[in-house]
Amino acid sequence: MIDTERLARTIEDMVQPDRGILAADESIPTITKRFAALGIESTPENRRAWRTLLFTAPEIQKYLSGVILFEETLDQTDDQGTPLPDVLAQRGIVPGIKTDRGLRDMPEAEGEKITAGLDDLAERLPAYRDKGARFTKWRNVFVIGHAKPGRVARHSNAEVLARQAVLAQHAGLVPIVEPEVLLDGDHSLEDCARATEHVLHAVFHALHFHGVLLEYCILKPSMVLPGKDSGQTAIPEEVAEATLRVFKRTVPAAIPSVNFLSGGQTAEQATANLDAMNRMRDRTVPWELSFSYARALQGEAMKIWAGKAENAEAAQRAFVRRARLVALARQGKYSPEMEKEA
Repeated sequence: MIDTERLARTIEDMVQPDRGILAADESIPTITKRFAALGIESTPENRRAWRTLLFTAPEIQKYLSGVILFEETLDQTDDQGTPLPDVLAQRGIVPGIKTDRGLRDMPEAEGEKITAGLDDLAERLPAYRDKGARFTKWRNVFVIGHAKPGRVARHSNAEVLARQAVLAQHAGLVPIVEPEVLLDGDHSLEDCARATEHVLHAVFHALHFHGVLLEYCILKPSMVLPGKDSGQTAIPEEVAEATLRVFKRTVPAAIPSVNFLSGGQTAEQATANLDAMNRMRDRTVPWELSFSYARALQGEAMKIWAGKAENAEAAQRAFVRRARLVALARQGKYSPEMEKEA
């Protein structure tokens, strides 16, 4: 039996009108790559120090309602020995956990991917919950290209997203469902809109089929954008209009919050596009329009930190500044001129 009271409390704590979610769930290979680009050695201590810096930044609880953690982080502590999930919870920020095991090739759909990790998920979830996690996050990706995403890839990935979501709810954890339509490629804005519509139709059909309770589920999608190799640019109003049009066609009103990923955008682009959607929002948009950003929130701060303890305070200031701007965009109150402010 699903504990709906527990799930409802988590949704209430996570879906806030002026806050969003930090994705700090980079796998060890991913964060190692990002650290290496800045000359930072990827050791357990450096990863712990970086995430402690983020979670203890002054007043960050004003802008974040949740943080997605990597499995390693559940067992790490701050400098005073407090478990990092408890550090967040004590500040009124809900800790969650990335539960997927990464991407694998699909032999039956060449050039497309499927996400691993379902086999032992039911056994892993209670341990994550006991360590303080209150929600999960699972990512599947969809490629745009010639005849892609294909029918097999769409429906197989949607099935995986639905199966993990229902397992999470039965474990008392709110699932964040992340169907990312990749920015890679030379596709147009219109191509992305069509692919996103097909993907979301498949995802919500699968969620319904598996009995996922949508009111206790958060969607983490990509925005509708032209491919990074298309040579096209889209102003925030165009991105907002295309994204909202597709989502009105596909996302049920029962979903409480749509927390967008930044997906290869610069921090400024991700902030401006989210702001445009919230400015365009009207009574026909039934869900909150929020954020679940990783690099768009962390990028500048990580460059400033550079793995050096003496840079921690300056890095925290940069992190809090960006979080404040994104939180303003989540309310439709951001302007590009704010980027010039100290």
